[in-house]
Amino acid sequence: MIRLALLRHGHTAWNRAHRIQGRTDIPLDDQAVADLSALRLPAPWDGAQLWSSPLQRAAQTAELVAGRPPLTDPALMEMDWGDWEGRHGSALRADPASGFRDIEHWGWDYAPPGGESPATMRARLIPWANALTRDSVAVCHIGVMRVLLAHATGWDFAGPAPFAVKRNRLFIMDISENGWSFDAAPVRLESRT
Repeated sequence: MIRLALLRHGHTAWNRAHRIQGRTDIPLDDQAVADLSALRLPAPWDGAQLWSSPLQRAAQTAELVAGRPPLTDPALMEMDWGDWEGRHGSALRADPASGFRDIEHWGWDYAPPGGESPATMRARLIPWANALTRDSVAVCHIGVMRVLLAHATGWDFAGPAPFAVKRNRLFIMDISENGWSFDAAPVRLESRT
């Protein structure tokens, strides 16, 4: 059995402005760098293999909380939001022609215009996770976390998720040949002081 802990990257200017970020490579903002510099991975996760998305906000977060550079893999990239990239969800929601709907009402197969569905993401993420050979931390994005946690919990993107993805917490899954399971109690990052 392999244990995989997922950590969402720190805030960026686009997060704070409520813009859909997707694959646009936005760095952490100064406040996020300061906040993450004061945190670290708790044991035993501080000795786990460290992975991140190749996008700089995730790689920066990984290095700040672990004190070492991560391995990166394109499988961990955020969802491709297509035509919605950089836009505000509130503006899209107000425009009936946009086709916008909240992710809790997508199902596995809905995708933004020109973008990626949760099912497409799952097709690249599950082989990556199943190939892990040791306990690992993956610093990634909320879309990646939703897909992996949905796979572990059976959530089908139809209605409220049985988990709430928050920052500065590890969301831990067990991966085995018998299936995946999710420990619903996230583990907080520790203070360096």
